[in-house]
Amino acid sequence: MDTEAHSSIPQTHHRKGGWITFPFITATMAGLTLSAAGWVNNLIVYLITEFNVKSIDAAQIFNVVNGCMALFPVLGAVIADSFVGCFSVIWVSSIINLLGIVLFTFTAALSILRPKPCSDSSLCEGPSEFQYAILILAMGLGSIGAAGTRFSMGTMGANQLDNPKHQENFFNWFLFTWNTASIIAATAIVYVQDDVSWAWGFGICVAANVLGLIIFLAGRRFYRNVKPQGSPFKSLACVIIAAISKRKLQLSAKAQDYHNEIIGDEGKQPVAAAPTESFKFLNRAALVTQSDTEQYGSIKKSWKLCSVQQVEDLKTLIRIIPLWISGIFLSTPIGIQASLTIVQALTMDRHIGPNFKIPSASIMVFVLISGAVSLPIIDRLLCPIWEKVLRRPLTPLQRLGIGHLLNVLSMAISALVEAKRLQITKAHNLQDSPVSVVPMSILWLVPQLIAVGMGEAFHFPGQASLYYQEFPASLKSTSTALVAMLIGIAFYLSSAFIDLFRRMTNWLPDNINQGRLDNVYWVLVVIGGVNFVYYLVCASLYRYQNSLPRNNG
Repeated sequence: MDTEAHSSIPQTHHRKGGWITFPFITATMAGLTLSAAGWVNNLIVYLITEFNVKSIDAAQIFNVVNGCMALFPVLGAVIADSFVGCFSVIWVSSIINLLGIVLFTFTAALSILRPKPCSDSSLCEGPSEFQYAILILAMGLGSIGAAGTRFSMGTMGANQLDNPKHQENFFNWFLFTWNTASIIAATAIVYVQDDVSWAWGFGICVAANVLGLIIFLAGRRFYRNVKPQGSPFKSLACVIIAAISKRKLQLSAKAQDYHNEIIGDEGKQPVAAAPTESFKFLNRAALVTQSDTEQYGSIKKSWKLCSVQQVEDLKTLIRIIPLWISGIFLSTPIGIQASLTIVQALTMDRHIGPNFKIPSASIMVFVLISGAVSLPIIDRLLCPIWEKVLRRPLTPLQRLGIGHLLNVLSMAISALVEAKRLQITKAHNLQDSPVSVVPMSILWLVPQLIAVGMGEAFHFPGQASLYYQEFPASLKSTSTALVAMLIGIAFYLSSAFIDLFRRMTNWLPDNINQGRLDNVYWVLVVIGGVNFVYYLVCASLYRYQNSLPRNNG
């Protein structure tokens, strides 16, 4: 194996990393996902049944919590990239998550920490300020802790491998492990919470978190820990400041007129000696002037001069931002659908046979099952057939495009199913009875969730591998966290859209039997369609920065 190809990997006396770390990282991911998903999946039902929160309000809280869990990884990634590395972020976040779940367990076990149950003869009593404070603290700690581990685990796992193809395979297994653990959480743990005890359900989450943390720490001696390289955003800001300060200078065609640093030893990919022609106004940031040099010709360190590598890093970010924006409006309809589907499930017949009743939150397991089943089919069957027929591999951008189409299809199915539910509700005169069960099986919701899961199996690994391979080395953790960031923004937008629908229309009353949820889904179909066209334009204009395979093991 070519030793030069590995020069970008920090070396130790005994080489670390590789597939030997795979069992530790995947087992840790399974435990931590089980603990986080165990309290998040059933949050809407917990708020409605134990804290007397109205259904649509609970859906909005659910979206905000999911937004926090998806948005906070960006902060964790910046800390990992800039200061302490992935390992420290993961174990500290695991402890924070544990504290949040312990608080949830207390709220379930101690009646003083939640309001009195509703009765048929009286109005529901909401939680007190103290009870709300404990609940918010539990959700906050749980969100921060889960966020710190979720995507840092992905980055750390990819850092153990050298070959981009191996890294892409890892992201597939990363999502597979995530989905499998989430399936267990959405079925077994939710069943325990609904039919045995909320306290026992949260207690299982505590045990899973502790076990995952122990396994993670046990593999410490095998991990390859990439040394933090300082804040990458400082160098990006430097490029902007330097380019503005030198905006009146003429650009040079000579490579020697630009500042170049030998930075390959710190893990960054080498670039051309002269800046590329795209976004030429930024090239001035690397242009060396007389004021940038010392008396004996050495380069001064200042905010008015950056390296060519730093300039190209910023260009990479600028090129990928339009694609990233399309991901926000890909995930927003999914967030709206996820919360409202649980609200729908609460009104439908959840019996399977005479003795078994599906917990309403468990219906979302079909998204996870669909994703888990689709991933190996895509990886082992579809991709080889695609490559054999077209003589080129399925690219991340093509995977994303297929995910967009499946997402639009799912929203259309959701609209048709909800129209059917409302029709049955009207036929049985149940519009004014929010607690009555509509005689329509909960399994009608399955097709739309299968389509969402299939779509995620295409677009989630596609986004993760695209950002990880295309981003500069100094932003590797941030690259995978950007997937979380767009999901977080999408969940916040989901809550904002739900609030907008409630204010501007009568489609989403507290009693959805009196609303027009099907119209909400049709609006999401339109949003998804417009976003898909926007994505096609962005994808057609995008050029891969690292399109050639790297021969590094």
